Amino acid sequence: MSSVEGSTETTPAAPPVPAAPPARTRGRVLVVAAALLAVLMAGNSLVPNGIGHLGSLWQTVLPWSGVGVVLLLLLAVLRRSVPAAVAVLAPALVWTVLFGPALVDGRAGGGDFTVVSHNVNEENPDPGRTARALAASGADVLAVEELASRAQETFRHELAARYPYSEVRGGVGLWSRYPLEEAAAVEIMPWTRAVRATVRTPRGPVALYAAHLASVRVHPAAGFTTGRRDEAAARLAEAVRAERLPRVVVVGDFNGSADDSALRGLTGPLRSAQREAGDGFGFTWPAAFPVVRIDQILVKGVAPRAAWTLPDTGSDHLPVAAALRL
Repeated sequence: MSSVEGSTETTPAAPPVPAAPPARTRGRVLVVAAALLAVLMAGNSLVPNGIGHLGSLWQTVLPWSGVGVVLLLLLAVLRRSVPAAVAVLAPALVWTVLFGPALVDGRAGGGDFTVVSHNVNEENPDPGRTARALAASGADVLAVEELASRAQETFRHELAARYPYSEVRGGVGLWSRYPLEEAAAVEIMPWTRAVRATVRTPRGPVALYAAHLASVRVHPAAGFTTGRRDEAAARLAEAVRAERLPRVVVVGDFNGSADDSALRGLTGPLRSAQREAGDGFGFTWPAAFPVVRIDQILVKGVAPRAAWTLPDTGSDHLPVAAALRL
């Protein structure tokens, strides 16, 4: 028989509790993220388009960078990191400089020429409803894009009483209270997607361009596919540069933001009515919950006095409107 002498029981030591990180290192990742966001916002025009047209995509959704600012601030508060909270001030300031003016109502009175532009959706199930909504706007000129051939007669019927002058080329149409002269298609794509006409207003002629630039897609492999759109925009810009009339209005579905540097050849010499005389961002697509403004009214030689979007007409876009002083 054996016995164990002098045996003792020992309790394993608890693992050491890691020390909390110093306050100065807390939220370091958030500081870096805030700095990166500020740089991307401030230098948005420098983001390259060489890979997947990422620059164009970033500039199209740039107003929503404010969501990133709010998220970073929330995370900084949750981490109780003063350095991170201070760092978030940088992108917040950049966003305010870029988009603060859009939050101020720039609308004023005094316009004597009103134009409405609308992508009416080729698959619109009720073109009559859309046409009546546009007629009710009271605009002097209506420009419509993506007008299906089967819907053209409906538009003519619904708009004839208020708009005695009209021109339709391909899927682009103009209806006007004033005479339309020298109407012609503008060759920006192999099929007709743009029209130019002289509007004989009581205050003199205005060159009006209505265009529907090529569609874009976001593809996992190809990125933001803007190549055909950019080519169409370049051709339209060439036509606008050659315009002989001093007063020019360019409207339509650009499938891109006026801030997109890839469209600068077209948008650079012109002024955005929404930016000068709008209230808010004027997002137009998709109509059910607009998140981007891809429908534009640009001008030269006239003064925007007010710009706004119209209510849903049954299309997947919202119409855009501007009151101009000739």
